[in-house]
Amino acid sequence: MPGWRQWLFALKVSGAALLALGIALWVDLPRPYWAMATVYITMQPLSGATRSKALYRVIGTLIGVSAAVVMVPPLVASPEMLTLALALWTAGCLYLSLLDRSPRAYLFMLAGYTAALIGFPAVTAPETIFDTAVSRAEEITLGILCASLVASLVVPEPVGPVLASRIGAWLGEAGRWTGDVLSDVGEAPALRARRLRLAAEAAEIDALSAHLAYDTSAQSRAVPLVQLLRGRMLMLLPVLSSLADRIAALRGLSGVSPELRGLLADVEAWSAGGAPAGEADALLARIEAADRPLPPHAGWAALVRASLLDRLRELVAIGRDCRALQDGIARGSGRLSEPLAFAGEFGGGASRHRDHGMAFRSALSAFLGTVACVAVWIATAWPDGATAAMMGAVLSCMFATQDDPVPAILSFATWTGVAAVAIGVLLFGVMPLVHDFVSLALVLAPVLILCGLLMTSPRTLPVGLALGVNGNALLALQDRYTSEFGAYVNSGIALVGGIWIAALVTRLVRSVGAEHGARRLIAASRADLARAARRRGRGDRVAFAHLMLDRLGLLVPRLAAAGPDSDLSRIDALAALRVGMNLVSLRRARHGLPDGEVAVLDAALDAVATHYEGPRGPASPILLDRIDAALAEIGAQAGAGAGVWGRRDALLGLAGLRRALFPEAPPAGAPVLAREAA
Repeated sequence: MPGWRQWLFALKVSGAALLALGIALWVDLPRPYWAMATVYITMQPLSGATRSKALYRVIGTLIGVSAAVVMVPPLVASPEMLTLALALWTAGCLYLSLLDRSPRAYLFMLAGYTAALIGFPAVTAPETIFDTAVSRAEEITLGILCASLVASLVVPEPVGPVLASRIGAWLGEAGRWTGDVLSDVGEAPALRARRLRLAAEAAEIDALSAHLAYDTSAQSRAVPLVQLLRGRMLMLLPVLSSLADRIAALRGLSGVSPELRGLLADVEAWSAGGAPAGEADALLARIEAADRPLPPHAGWAALVRASLLDRLRELVAIGRDCRALQDGIARGSGRLSEPLAFAGEFGGGASRHRDHGMAFRSALSAFLGTVACVAVWIATAWPDGATAAMMGAVLSCMFATQDDPVPAILSFATWTGVAAVAIGVLLFGVMPLVHDFVSLALVLAPVLILCGLLMTSPRTLPVGLALGVNGNALLALQDRYTSEFGAYVNSGIALVGGIWIAALVTRLVRSVGAEHGARRLIAASRADLARAARRRGRGDRVAFAHLMLDRLGLLVPRLAAAGPDSDLSRIDALAALRVGMNLVSLRRARHGLPDGEVAVLDAALDAVATHYEGPRGPASPILLDRIDAALAEIGAQAGAGAGVWGRRDALLGLAGLRRALFPEAPPAGAPVLAREAA
């Protein structure tokens, strides 16, 4: 049963809808139901998210109505050209929306289908396009303002406390993973899947934080701290994964000394105790003291130990910063009382995965769906064909982010049909008895509240939207009762028919399965890893980590949907992330090496690029030989002469690369490496 928060949201959204309807009737707007429908599209459970969406919706609406005003008058005499213009505009805006992948994407999508919503109905009366556009803008803006006003004034639910709670839960789970890693506890498959969920949850926190700037809570002042925390949360995942790998490798070599075992236990106790900043400095000093310089021809155990200490140093610094930033966000402060420990690698922007191929297919589906609806309209001289064309454009856009939008579109069609029947009963059985706004509000309130309740659950959200948005459109309330049964039936058929045409075209052009989406993400990551190995710039670890982890957040639910029988279930997604981090470290390290050592390192990097440019599968022995040869050549000069720090970074990067690509390979030995290099 819905809790009090769900009931509160339902009452707020229904109250905002009635407020918008009352004002629209009072000022005599021509289509008051547009204002009501807009409330259901705009209203969010969190007030900051509502204001954020409201701003983008206003801007998108203004762009869309302007585009309609520009396109319709000169092209109305040529229906084919007008259809192509509106369809191309909708498809182009959808393409930009899918590439943006931020809350701002809503602006582009709305600008696209708003032009269709206004342009197609105006075909029969092009001389009224300007007045129609102004009226639609007024009605939509009124709905947006009512939604924002009610969300902000009536028991507002700010984003800040919810975001702080989500961050606390995320860091708590990361802390439990830290304890498991440092105590070398094995991971069951279910627990490993839970760790991978951290990447998806980090993406959700990132999306939620985008609304924080529009919030009224104390945390709204902590937006800069949230950005800093996000970068450290992203780096924590590959650091923990690498640390678990190094501890397991060193235990296999019997290289965990009592000193190191005690250090790991102390770091575990520090993490379990809340990662206090005062103790972090002492732990960092102990790690520095334990980290001895690498001698020439250092053994494999020494390389793994040095790499472990590097990851342990990063873990303590990141953990200390996360706790300090979390406290600052909870206080609503924009500043920290002391400097951060893990700094210097956060210059990169928030890189996001962009799939131009799927964005183009979605745009093509929207274009063809809109054209198909108009073709049916023209061929049949359908009086309500404009309604079908509008719905085809809207539904092609609304679910375009899903791998297979067809089930959601068909569900929307089904519930639109249910709404048509229910609204028909209300419209012709009850509405003739309503004679004032108070009785109208009493009649509509139960239905509007039900729609709001359905919107509070992800499972029933499409149902609530279908009933709330299309139900209001079908009700078509005016200042006087003018409904006619034949016109109503025709309008309902047009609504459902346009949605079905959009579903059919989407099935033919756009639909793919979760496994196909996962394979595209994996292929994109492999291509980026190949490029990272080929390029010789210094790189930005955090920008690269953000991109890889953004893909990982998209990949995790698709891997779960692919099922245990799929070959994708055997993919170690975090291993690919570790490869990327080591590649960036190696690209930096090569700038501090002599030419001869750069050549052997570049040979290893080229072999890595060749591996990721080829089909997915185990890495070849040739790549292992190249990595071992680079370890031997660079390791022979470690600890002395020019480039000492570049050699250390190169050796640790190569060791990390070897562990990520060849976890089952026997330990590298100095004599063997020397022969390989020769």
